[in-house]
Amino acid sequence: MKINASEIRVGMLLEYKDDLWQVLKTQHVKPGKGGAFTQVEMKSLNKNTKLNERFRSSETVEKAALDENNFNYSYDDDINYFFIDPKSFEQVEVKKEIVGDKGKLLTENLEVKISFYNEKPISIELPNQVHCKIETTDAALKGQTVSSSYKPATLDNGLNIQVPPFIEAGDEVIVDTRNLEYVKKI
Repeated sequence: MKINASEIRVGMLLEYKDDLWQVLKTQHVKPGKGGAFTQVEMKSLNKNTKLNERFRSSETVEKAALDENNFNYSYDDDINYFFIDPKSFEQVEVKKEIVGDKGKLLTENLEVKISFYNEKPISIELPNQVHCKIETTDAALKGQTVSSSYKPATLDNGLNIQVPPFIEAGDEVIVDTRNLEYVKKI
C-alpha cells in the first residue's frame, strides 16, 4: 500500500530497497528554502542494519502489508516461544531474538498480537500492562521522600525495574510492557 512520505510514523514497517524496514524515528523538516521533506531513521528487520533516508513530501513509499492475529502464549524452549491460536488451535513459533527482553513478561495463556509478513512472524505486541511480583528490592532509606526517588527491584521473572520507596519484596505490581516501567501497586 502506497503512502505519502509525510504519513510515515514511528513503528511502521516499510518495503524499501528490496528489504523490510521498521521506522525508528521521523522528523518533518520545512526548510526556509526548498521543499519540505521527512527525515526517517529505519532499521532492517532482515540484515539488522540502520539507514537514514530523506523523502520529499511529494514522494510515496510502500507500507508493508501485515497480517495481525491474536495468540495465547503456551511455552518456550532454548530458541523459540510457542503460541496457540485460540480459534484454530494452530501452534506458531517465534524466535526469541524477535521477542527480546519482553519475553520474560510472558505468562501462560497471556494474549498477545503477532504480526506476520509473508506468513513469517516478524513482531509481537504484548498487552500494555502486566501483573508481576517483586522478588527482591533494596530497603528504603529514611528521609528519601522526594517523589522522583526510585530504588532498584528485581521481578519474579528476572527483570530489573525501578520502583518507589514504599514497594517491598513480595508486593504485586503492574508493569508497562512498552517501556518496562513500574505503573502501580496492586
